[in-house]
Amino acid sequence: MRTLVVCVDRAGDVARKADVDPPIAGREAVESLVVALGMDDPEDSSVNCLLEVLRLTDELRAEGDDAVPAVVSGVADTAVGADRSAAAQLDELVAAHAPDSAIVVVDTAEDERLVPVVESRLPVDAVDRVVVRQARDIESTYYLLKQFLADEELRESVLVPLGAVLLVFPVLLTVTRSLAAAVASITAVIGVFILYKGLSIDEYLADLPGQARDALYSGRVSIVTYVIAAGLALVGTFAGALGVSALGDPGVLVAAMAFGYRSVPWLALAALAGATGRLIDEYIRDETLGAARLNLPFGAIAVGLVVRGFTGYFVERAGALAPLHTPPLPLIGAAVLTPEERLATFVLLGVLVSLVGIRVSSHFAAGDESADAVRR
Repeated sequence: MRTLVVCVDRAGDVARKADVDPPIAGREAVESLVVALGMDDPEDSSVNCLLEVLRLTDELRAEGDDAVPAVVSGVADTAVGADRSAAAQLDELVAAHAPDSAIVVVDTAEDERLVPVVESRLPVDAVDRVVVRQARDIESTYYLLKQFLADEELRESVLVPLGAVLLVFPVLLTVTRSLAAAVASITAVIGVFILYKGLSIDEYLADLPGQARDALYSGRVSIVTYVIAAGLALVGTFAGALGVSALGDPGVLVAAMAFGYRSVPWLALAALAGATGRLIDEYIRDETLGAARLNLPFGAIAVGLVVRGFTGYFVERAGALAPLHTPPLPLIGAAVLTPEERLATFVLLGVLVSLVGIRVSSHFAAGDESADAVRR
């Protein structure tokens, strides 16, 4: 059995520092590479990774395995280019040595991203992660901090927010003259930043201009309806703020309910506009309407009705909203609804609209299935 013991270097440091052309295979070649790399940068953890490859090779050969030590190093300016370069080097090693399996040796999380590339070409028996032990003294801590400060990505992610906090904190303390308020403000900002990074909002915002450009160039209707939806949402926010300001000082709960009552019709229209644009785009692209997407406009209206009913109930009970008068009806005439009757009416209307949406979407889904059956 022949095993390929391969050290993968996604960043290309091994090839660049040792000035070699990967892939490297064979014990003598790897030993020469260890010496060259160690002479260039003795602190590089890749030296330990290459030594681990030689150790594993000797261990496997002692067990009767025909182990082949090798090194793969991505040589490209981009991450995708480095991955494709490593894949091409693996193909060369497989063609030259015909291994039955592989053991992958890595020393960083970035290098570990190449493991699926190796798995696509060889069965991977194990992944050996090399962790370099550091001496627990002040001098080692100094060198670790020095290496940390030399890493541009870590500086931007840690030092920049820390510096901003240290600058803003005394300003807040001076303005508010309250330690609790300053600490609460800083904590809130840190929480927003953690959510911003943890939910990958920065990546989404980075991709947003490209998506908007593609949408404009492709002539999608949704880009226009999204702008309309944003405008309606702003109108709803303004209407809600006006409704709250007209109440004077009603309290936090009543103010929140009044804001929702005044703004929810506009927000429901905004959701309706966005959902309609998506439906039109889907119909233009596929000439069919999915049942889930078709139910979105009805869902937006139903949620708007229910939310308006509940917020209207609280606002009317607080005395900040006049009772609802119904138009004259046959055999009943005009009537004045109590807060409970108002709530029940809006909830029933929301449920009714939702049921209509389910019915319409199921009807179209059945029609699409029948059309597919006819075409088949």
